[in-house]
Amino acid sequence: MLVQLILKSKSSATVMTVSPDATVSEAAQILAKHRIGTVVVSGDGQTPDGILSERDIVRELANSGSGCLDAKVSTYMTKKLVTCERGSNVEDVLRQMTEGRFRHMPVLEDGKLVGIVTLGDVVKAQLTEVAMEKDALEGMIRGM
Repeated sequence: MLVQLILKSKSSATVMTVSPDATVSEAAQILAKHRIGTVVVSGDGQTPDGILSERDIVRELANSGSGCLDAKVSTYMTKKLVTCERGSNVEDVLRQMTEGRFRHMPVLEDGKLVGIVTLGDVVKAQLTEVAMEKDALEGMIRGM
């Protein structure tokens, strides 16, 4: 299965972005308002500069207190992004997420942001695929 199938099945193709100059507090408000776990950091809204997750914010709150909420997103974002493309294999994406211990992966096409897949999206897609294969096998057995 390919990432493009996951993107097609998502209810919204919109990826929330935030400027590197936004405050961590502003980013947290976006996360809460949209009930999401991460925002892509982008100066132009198309090319990712980094990513900021709930975990990043909570970790910094624990380390330095509430003062971090006034800092720029660029201070705490993950700069070394792991990304995929629409044509990437879902199993490879799952492996990268598991090994890297992260839950969100931006999807790029020609360096531009076209979507984001979550660990939940990938697991759901694989469970759906397994269920379809099970149904097909049961149908074959019954047809014999």
